[in-house]
Amino acid sequence: MQDNKEEQTWQSLAFIWIGSMISVPGLLLGGTLIAGMSFWRAILTALVGYGVIVIGMIFQGIQSSDLRKPTVQVASQVFGEQGAQKIIAIILAISCLGWFGLQANVAGVAFSQFLALYDIGLPVWISSLFWGIVMLLSAIFGIKLLSWLNYIAVPFLLVVILYAIVISVTGGGWTAIVNYQPETHMPFLTGVSVTIGSFALGAIIAGDYSQYVRKRSGVAKASIIGVLPAGILMIAAGAIFGVTSETADIISVFTQLGLPVIGVIAMLLATWTTNAVNAFSGGIAIVNVFNVAKEKQTIAVAAAGGMGTILAAIGILDYFVPIMNVLSAMIPPVAGVMIASYWIIQKGDPASWYKIFKIHWLGVISWFIGASVAALPVILEFFPNAPQLLNQPLIGVVISFVIYYVGYQFIEKKAVKRNLDD
Repeated sequence: MQDNKEEQTWQSLAFIWIGSMISVPGLLLGGTLIAGMSFWRAILTALVGYGVIVIGMIFQGIQSSDLRKPTVQVASQVFGEQGAQKIIAIILAISCLGWFGLQANVAGVAFSQFLALYDIGLPVWISSLFWGIVMLLSAIFGIKLLSWLNYIAVPFLLVVILYAIVISVTGGGWTAIVNYQPETHMPFLTGVSVTIGSFALGAIIAGDYSQYVRKRSGVAKASIIGVLPAGILMIAAGAIFGVTSETADIISVFTQLGLPVIGVIAMLLATWTTNAVNAFSGGIAIVNVFNVAKEKQTIAVAAAGGMGTILAAIGILDYFVPIMNVLSAMIPPVAGVMIASYWIIQKGDPASWYKIFKIHWLGVISWFIGASVAALPVILEFFPNAPQLLNQPLIGVVISFVIYYVGYQFIEKKAVKRNLDD
């Protein structure tokens, strides 16, 4: 159990989620949606997609809040302690820390390009290392520093985004936006799937942050207020910029407005607040994989995050992006198994939770089948001549949920009794 000094209010958790949602990928997602649908349809797509994410975050977050444990430790019931450590934690660690390194590299590239405008030469690898270290430090010092980072960054980013929106919609811009008709068509369900996929990992790791919130209602309020308004705002902004500026890139938008410095600062802060979450959750996963003692957790997080940053800075990590895409697609079905166990079978009762020490094969197999279905569209992208399938992260969650629940009813009840006796 965490000690009291690590408890946080739902408001501080909401700020962390807002900081995660105010991101460069959020703007790019808005630009992607507006390329295939009208503005108001894109907003509805964002509402539905992020609404599904919020529901998953609430279920996952409350489990950790009830038990005062991070995601991987809570999962030790449905996957077994060994299964959670050797399978789920490894996948989370590789995904979170891999994306951390790549995002640090994106920030480094943008910062070097910005300095080049003023004839200041800074190698990209040095810039990437610098920003990787800065972002890593904020994760190393834990949830409190993450909260303070977002208290500072979020208001600034909101003002910057709102300013850019106001400038974009004045002088006839709003009329162009509401009357906009794209040249191509994106089906509504495709847009919802893309939106869910953009933050599906956040729903799974919600417990890493929600474990510090005392009340269930606090977890729910933080998820709803932290994700929906900010997420919809970023998609709306990306869509608006896509119509008025023909780009959702925040630096390009502010360069067109004659304020490139503001654009770079906004991009760096948005990447920082999002990437610190990757490092924090990746660090927790690393700790669980190697059973790191609490007093050495900071060293483990620093080493893992530093390795991701270095690999990204020298370009090696780029070759592993396809693998990370597959692993990221395999993570959401974890929630299907966990929700089936805690919320349906145990009816959300913390007293019914127990740890299984060995690998729990029903949970592992249920997850693997759902994860395989979820990852198939991503794998098929490696083969251009193969039939392509729509990436549907929610299908994998549902499949894992159903298989685990049915398997429990027919197989597991007796096995559970034996495990408890052991």
